[in-house]
Amino acid sequence: MLSATRPAAVLFDMDGTLVDSEKIWGVALEDLAVRAGGRLSTRARLAMVGTSMPASMALFREDLGQPDRPYAEDVAWLTERVADLFAGGLAWRPGARELLLGVRAAGVPAALVTSTERRLAEVALKTLGAENFDVVVCGDEVRAQKPDPEPYRTAAALLGVPIRDCVAIEDSPSGVTSAVAAGAVVLAVPSDVALPSVAGVHVRSSLVGVDLEVLAGLR
Repeated sequence: MLSATRPAAVLFDMDGTLVDSEKIWGVALEDLAVRAGGRLSTRARLAMVGTSMPASMALFREDLGQPDRPYAEDVAWLTERVADLFAGGLAWRPGARELLLGVRAAGVPAALVTSTERRLAEVALKTLGAENFDVVVCGDEVRAQKPDPEPYRTAAALLGVPIRDCVAIEDSPSGVTSAVAAGAVVLAVPSDVALPSVAGVHVRSSLVGVDLEVLAGLR
């Protein structure tokens, strides 16, 4: 149960939640599709949002009708392309920077919980500020990625707080499923894809106006 004044910790997703990086992933994936001699459909791209790299590449191969494409080669090329685009700077989602800085200023523990691999997360942290997070859990550092609950449970364990007393902030169906299964209080802020109605999940159109008082009021 959250305290009356603040959660034990705030667990932030990255892509589409804190920064508007899903569009960058979209550009890189479209570039990879062209390189492969095809074109990525909007349906497939939206299905990839919030998923792990293996899941995204499976959707990519299926969409292009190229089931035998070399996974490692595609991932290496995509990672380099995204890293280049990330290095140009990332745009914050509305209200996200203010909330993150408010959490940090209040001394509430914060974690970044992302399906993105560590190498790319480190580039994104140049925008986000590594100093704003006590813990960073990346997709290549857990055995099971979102929608499995392991990433969020790992973040709470590393922070030394009960997951039930944490608020997780997410934008994708995969991320929401992960956070709910982990046992966190969940605030969902849809970005590029619509979210299904999930019992107990709080939904807002943006993080504008969200502060620790708002988070503490979630149950």
